[in-house]
Amino acid sequence: MQTKFTEAQLADPGIARSNEILRACVHCGFCTATCPTYQVLGDELDSPRGRIYLIKDMLENERVPDVTTVKHIDRCLSCLACMSTCPSGVHYMHLVDHARDYIEKHYQRPLSDRALRWVLARILPYPGRFRVALLAAKIGRPFRNLVPDARLRAMLDMAPKRIPPVSRNDDPQSFAPSGPRIKRVALMTGCAQRALNTDINDATIRLLRRLGCEVVIPKGQGCCGALTHHMGKTDESHATAAKNIRSWVAEMDGDGLDAIVINTSGCGTTVKDYGHMFRNEPLAADAARVSGIARDVSELLIDLLPDGATHELDNPARFGVAGTDGPEAPQTAPPAEGQGLTVAYHAACSLQHGQKIKTYPKDLLKRVGFRVVEPADSHLCCGSAGTYNLMQPEISAKLRDRKVRTLEARRPDVIAAGNIGCMMQIGGATEIPIVHTVELLDWATGGPKPPAMSAERKAAPTVPILR
Repeated sequence: MQTKFTEAQLADPGIARSNEILRACVHCGFCTATCPTYQVLGDELDSPRGRIYLIKDMLENERVPDVTTVKHIDRCLSCLACMSTCPSGVHYMHLVDHARDYIEKHYQRPLSDRALRWVLARILPYPGRFRVALLAAKIGRPFRNLVPDARLRAMLDMAPKRIPPVSRNDDPQSFAPSGPRIKRVALMTGCAQRALNTDINDATIRLLRRLGCEVVIPKGQGCCGALTHHMGKTDESHATAAKNIRSWVAEMDGDGLDAIVINTSGCGTTVKDYGHMFRNEPLAADAARVSGIARDVSELLIDLLPDGATHELDNPARFGVAGTDGPEAPQTAPPAEGQGLTVAYHAACSLQHGQKIKTYPKDLLKRVGFRVVEPADSHLCCGSAGTYNLMQPEISAKLRDRKVRTLEARRPDVIAAGNIGCMMQIGGATEIPIVHTVELLDWATGGPKPPAMSAERKAAPTVPILR
């Protein structure tokens, strides 16, 4: 794509990067085939190619964003499926992030939009505040039909039926491995996940300890910054990201770290991009170091968890003995109960498109004896996308319903995913239990049965199998 930025414009690092990305685009339109919003809305401007034209025009002409441009940029999920299918390697993520930053600085949103974004930025990244908000939403849910704004109704619907108790395993501390230490890793405990589901971090700690990892919960870590970053609130996102960088570098320069383990793939995509985000700031070198050792939990487990690593091993002690400290829990399922269960694997966009991790979670589930199936169109987004389901509830609901139909069509016993946002989005629309992949791996190697699978549930709705 031909661009016409001036030398003065290109002196800005953000413009220079966007120029590189724009010039890589060849207008082929392959991205439209895998864009969820284009499939739902059928508007060229709601495809990556259409948005690229809008962004180019806005940035080149340094114009105040208009309502149309903002609408179509806001409708982008940042699912990054376009990056997986693009033959030219267009780095759409960096381009749309820059566009959102530009819009945030140059566009005056309606008061209701500004208020909603302010509330989300002040609540979701803070687990304590988020818990209070979830309780308020739970109380207000019976009155949802009286709420006129679809976005506010979506916020009420987000509250889980049961708000989990606070887990002390998220506090700064260190968990010793159950046997000889193989690695020392920091676990990013996240923000929204700490309020919505405490089972995931607990299972991750148990499993990593069992496999020879010392697990450290560093002091000072918190939200990765993704939630505000994708709203275009760059200063806020960088401030929270900087806290993480300093926290993890302190551990790296102290007793050392082999990896920073992340079990929420949306956070993982952002942390792995810290090197780019801070490339022109004083923390550039430390940010690059952090990004260099950031790993999705599946990337670490693929090397640590051997084939046949189930609780029916001849020598279960090879995985260590559960201690009384930390998040260890007694095994509550017969050893063979999980063997042969059909698991429908939902590939989170941030994992398969953002981090290019496509096979590891499925390979791990197969290693421990589960039968793994995938839904049709597994590359398409479920509609969660961070705060997207709260700010674009109608489009999000259509994507969710389609994803649930394709998952239920495989008639699984359980659904597995690697991202809390996807789990909340899908779990609210199906009776099939949905758990994090690491919970199933923990159960299969000696941990407790995932609580979400223990609760009594109705049978999943019968739907025709899609061909």
